Amino acid sequence: MKEVLSFLSDLHDNNNREWFMANKERYRYALDKHHANVERLITLISEFDNTLDGVGVANSTYRIYRDIRFSKDKLPYKDFFSAFIVRGGKRSGYGGYYLHISPKGNTWGEGSFLAAGNVCHEAYVLRSLREEIEDNAAEMSQNIEQSGFGLNGAASLKRTPSGYRVEPQYEYLLRLKELCISHPVTNEWFLREDWVEYTAEQFRKCKPFLDQINRAIEYAYEMEGIRVRR
Repeated sequence: MKEVLSFLSDLHDNNNREWFMANKERYRYALDKHHANVERLITLISEFDNTLDGVGVANSTYRIYRDIRFSKDKLPYKDFFSAFIVRGGKRSGYGGYYLHISPKGNTWGEGSFLAAGNVCHEAYVLRSLREEIEDNAAEMSQNIEQSGFGLNGAASLKRTPSGYRVEPQYEYLLRLKELCISHPVTNEWFLREDWVEYTAEQFRKCKPFLDQINRAIEYAYEMEGIRVRR
């Protein structure tokens, strides 16, 4: 992983086409390493999550090239590697396991982290998630606590949405606009010889949380008659 971290760190400091083209071989080597690690991670997660049938590197990883057509930020490349390992593939809308490798932080100020869940829910999915919280708030609170991850509460309403009722200590769950938990990690995390296996073990603790939100998402899809895209 030293080569991966080194490439991403240098790309952070030299985010331009000239430097990237001159270091294309370093990029390809780092990308191959990343893909091999993601493939191993998928295999390990599949041992405890049987919903990942058909999921592979291609539908779990992202291009390094940024779409700058409508962005004020004209940097051409992402300065991080990531993977979203989730049933149906990264565009399915289900909650899954997210890996983000960013040794110097990225455009949004985030460093490396692990996450579980999903963001940017459609309105009908968010309604189903809130109904799940209304029915099983204590279970969700316990699943979040047992994961060892922290709740991403940045995208949260100031007031509890009307039409839902839970005990006061769980109202914060209803105010969330996305269901996602995360855990920051340092560069040293990726220098462990067993970092992929260790990461899979952390994700294992998130499975009860993902099972709960995914049953709500699945119900929302069924009600809308939506077929998941891979």
